[in-house]
Amino acid sequence: MKQLSVIRKEKEDLEKQANKFQSKKMLKKGIQALFTLLLIGSYNTTVAQETKFENGKEYILADVEVTGKVSYNQQTVVTFSGLEKGQNIMVPGEDISSAIKKLWKLGLFSDVNFYINKIEGDSIFLELNLNESPKLADVKVVGLKKGKADEIIKQADLKKGRIVNENLITTTKNYIESKYKKEGFYNTKVFISTTPDSTDNNVKMLLSINRGDKVKVKKIEFTGNNEIKDSKLKKAFKNTKQKSPLHVFKRSKYIKDKYKEDLVTVINKYKEKGFRDARVISDSISYDKKSNTVSIKVNLEEGKKYYFGNIRYLGNTIYTDQQLDRILAIKKGDVYNGVMLQKRIADQSKPDGEDITNLYQNNGYLFSSINPVEVKTYNDTIDFEIRITEGPIAYFNKISVVGNDKTNDHVIYRELRTKPGQKYSKEELIRSIRELGQLGFFDPEAIKPDFKNVDAQAGTVDIEYSVVEKGSSQVELQGGYGGGGFIGTLGLSFNNFSARNMFKRGAYKPLPMGDGQKMSLRLQGSQQFQTYSLSFSEPWFGGKKPVSLSTSISYSKQYLFNFQSRDVARDQSFDIISLTVGLAKRLTVPDDFFVLSHTASFQFYKLNNYNTGLFTFGDGASRNLAYTIGLSRNSKGTNPVFPTYGSEFSVTGRFTLPYSLLNGIDYGDLENQESYKVTNNTGNGYFNSNSNWVPSGAYLDENGDAVADFNDAVADQAKVDQKKFNWLEYYKVKFKADWYTRIYDKFVLRSLGEFGFLGAYNSDRGLVPFERFFLGGDGLANFALDGREVIQLRGYPNNSLSSLDGGTIYNKFSLELRYPITLKQAASIYVLSFAEAGSAFDKFKDYNPFNLQRSAGFGLRVFMPAFGLLGIDFAHGFDAIPGQNVKSGWQTHFIIGQQF
Repeated sequence: MKQLSVIRKEKEDLEKQANKFQSKKMLKKGIQALFTLLLIGSYNTTVAQETKFENGKEYILADVEVTGKVSYNQQTVVTFSGLEKGQNIMVPGEDISSAIKKLWKLGLFSDVNFYINKIEGDSIFLELNLNESPKLADVKVVGLKKGKADEIIKQADLKKGRIVNENLITTTKNYIESKYKKEGFYNTKVFISTTPDSTDNNVKMLLSINRGDKVKVKKIEFTGNNEIKDSKLKKAFKNTKQKSPLHVFKRSKYIKDKYKEDLVTVINKYKEKGFRDARVISDSISYDKKSNTVSIKVNLEEGKKYYFGNIRYLGNTIYTDQQLDRILAIKKGDVYNGVMLQKRIADQSKPDGEDITNLYQNNGYLFSSINPVEVKTYNDTIDFEIRITEGPIAYFNKISVVGNDKTNDHVIYRELRTKPGQKYSKEELIRSIRELGQLGFFDPEAIKPDFKNVDAQAGTVDIEYSVVEKGSSQVELQGGYGGGGFIGTLGLSFNNFSARNMFKRGAYKPLPMGDGQKMSLRLQGSQQFQTYSLSFSEPWFGGKKPVSLSTSISYSKQYLFNFQSRDVARDQSFDIISLTVGLAKRLTVPDDFFVLSHTASFQFYKLNNYNTGLFTFGDGASRNLAYTIGLSRNSKGTNPVFPTYGSEFSVTGRFTLPYSLLNGIDYGDLENQESYKVTNNTGNGYFNSNSNWVPSGAYLDENGDAVADFNDAVADQAKVDQKKFNWLEYYKVKFKADWYTRIYDKFVLRSLGEFGFLGAYNSDRGLVPFERFFLGGDGLANFALDGREVIQLRGYPNNSLSSLDGGTIYNKFSLELRYPITLKQAASIYVLSFAEAGSAFDKFKDYNPFNLQRSAGFGLRVFMPAFGLLGIDFAHGFDAIPGQNVKSGWQTHFIIGQQF
């Protein structure tokens, strides 16, 4: 039987239909039918015309005519109702009632009515009158910024063409209000209105959203706490902060769910101090509508302080008690710490944590379980049993990947550390996620391993890696003013290239992709120089082992530029051709994070009447044949744009052949060998103390003797330097250490240290004017004619912390605190603050690692897959640039395409 309230509602609805009966002059029969339908649960059945209708008689359904505002096919609608021609139906009866319910449940109609058209003998003809609900044509949101408005429309699923009914409006309103209440906007008001569109049966929806101000926390008060101070308990409230100007990164706001989490954190704080029985007796929230703030009062019961007693292991056969003790690291008599105990058993905050659960799971025991149980409490001491169920060893069975629409399967599978038939290892599972993220082809935040077909009896588990492709190619298109004119740059980087498909027409979508190779093309030019470079790398050379092959070729042409006249001398040029081939192999010892690399490079420098301060000879050539060996260890993960843990260390040595030991040249006497002495003693002049004739205006050498003239002296020095730098001779050593540490929530601290040194084998030959270190500024180099390395140190102008010719030794230290705004596939954005210091020196004897130029500042980074890394930094230099007396002050640096 229906509830009385429901019957009354139905009666009111059906009384409205009585007006239709009256208009058809059937009021008497209509009212009679009304109460009949009410008793049997039917809704809207009326008699459309004068006909002999027997109440409660069974009829044969001859036809159903669909009328009203409806766009659907008539037969489709009848099928939805569940009625069929020829069926026996009772009128009124359950068949009609059921049809109405089915049509209402579709959510497509705003009005559903059945009428009797006519009755012929035992046959009945019905009319189904429908009003189709309108569809959504457009949505407009007021009260929010465009980005937030678009997000609300997407989250509420307000798609064009969706049916608009009361349920949609109510659901949308409740969703938006609930969403913003969870974010601390407790006074959010949402108004939704619809207006007909110009097109048939469509409506426009207007969402008016007033979030109001966030509810802030005016005061947090604790009572009953004697062992832990209020300040420390307030600090334990990670998400609920009292209003204070000191809270910069964590503003005051009250969110109910987060507040409940903070209450648990407070109790955990007590458990860390030994107070196992601590609990919240009561808590109260008082809201002040005038100030839109809440005051929180938490009443605590601390209980007494406990200590660990005896700890016994049960069920362990794989590991001894002593091995488990080393992981647990808890001794009898230690202050009870329930939080630490749980972390040593299974650290939920670190998937790769050093705990007993991971100890078992990394050795194949997927089905193991470890439970600490209190078995005895006496006075202030608690004895524990660590009960271990080891279970059978599990093995990986089927390994699959889904979501890779562009990247070929073999590129992914070769990076996975989980192989079919291999013993299960949680450590290898986490490592596989990191390796996929480091490829740069997938959204690292969306990589997810799903456990499929976990069979404890068979001891097998299937793993399905779910990935989301992201744009891996980048376009660099820049234009700017520098070096006396406009500089244009076009760079194309294809980071998931497929060389083997270059000659397959169908593979160009728009380029052959999917084999994990990288090809880069860069063109740069201005009025005074042009640079062209092409590079290619194959991360799995040969396809079987992680051996990377990299090659590059570049050509640069520089013309002499007169900064005063702004003219370019086309007959005075400097050409550079560079070739590089490298091999890098992933090692297995000490672990497989290590990579050993070898690189052979050759640069040919050709000067054509190019007389500058860079070289003492304007015509000639220099050659740079070098071998570089490097050892690095990279455990950063998982997101290469925003690593949250791990480190990267590298040490490299770059060496040329010791030509001075092989060519037999005495570089100490080279100047005497090449100088032109004056032999005549005629003309105007004088005899010097060495009894040598010195013509007037002659150039003097270091002994006071005359050289023919100044031009000859320059020519002499040019010959000397041409011999010195015909083949460059040097060695270069560099070291870099980079750490990433999550310090709180999403805050990540990056710690960086760098060191570089350029040396010479032969002191008489001296240091080469190439391969120098230029410190200061944004760290970007548009082009480098002489193999220089540009090192970032913000807060100072570019290259300002090195001498004009560059330093031969430098060090740099940096601390950078990062916080992500978003790490979505379309764009990764994070803010940062930093403090750094460094210095460069010309000679090793001048090196002082504590004589540093310091700076601090803040910045923003935006990484978009198509354009790479973009950013801006505002930095304050606290020290003076060498040679000046005034500190550097504020500097603005733009970051484009820099490595992260």
